[in-house]
Amino acid sequence: MSNLQLRIVSAIVLAAVVLSLAFVGDWPFRVLSALIAGAVFYEWSRMARPAPASGLDLFPEALLAAFLVALVAGLSATILLPLLLAMVIATGVIGIARGAGQWDSTGLAYAGLSGLTLALLRDSDHSGLVAILFLFAVVWATDILAYFVGRAVGGPKLAPSISPGKTQSGALGGTIGGVAAGLLVAIAFGATNLGTLAVAALILSVVSQAGDLFESWVKRRHGRKDSGALIPGHGGVMDRVDGLVAAALAMYVIGGILASADHPAQGLFPV
Repeated sequence: MSNLQLRIVSAIVLAAVVLSLAFVGDWPFRVLSALIAGAVFYEWSRMARPAPASGLDLFPEALLAAFLVALVAGLSATILLPLLLAMVIATGVIGIARGAGQWDSTGLAYAGLSGLTLALLRDSDHSGLVAILFLFAVVWATDILAYFVGRAVGGPKLAPSISPGKTQSGALGGTIGGVAAGLLVAIAFGATNLGTLAVAALILSVVSQAGDLFESWVKRRHGRKDSGALIPGHGGVMDRVDGLVAAALAMYVIGGILASADHPAQGLFPV
């Protein structure tokens, strides 16, 4: 089986699992969000730390575990966001005191926000379901179209010093595909604010590609090709969700401004 075929099979299996849990929503999707966050921090710390952690080095893991328990338990954003901020600050202070740098605190923020935004976007109502499907459609279409358009058209590189394989044509094709896919989902669920959603889809598509480049920069910074090896054909969990979690954060911010931090989906998909 070629690497492309392996990527396709893995992507189909993962999409089936994720979509099934997205339709169920509630605590099963919060568990999925927590697992994603935990895997992201594990891979991040494996890349960033010069040696295996032990003792006080595992303090960020203990904090993240407590945060993810609170997330799965369904605590509100008014509790989760300050809790995460306090944990990131505590990890940063310890990192400074020990001369260990800020990779742990940055990774804790990255992983914690990844889990929180995905979980709270889905929420447990109809708006949350439409919002998470909209997010998936935009990000997945962006990723797929960017890959195939980039390979077919080629042309100037998007960011050669960070990710040599990405092209400007692929980025444009991915953005167009992402916006179209998001609008198709919105139309299918009867949304009427299509102008607002088109702008949101455009932002999410661009941010998802920026998130992909950010993860590529982190890997290059630490001399890694992949963040891990858990997913056949894709590498690690971070390699698969880098664009998704960045776009989820952007969508959470947009929805939070339009509605509330606890029910951001209702800002874009009012009941």
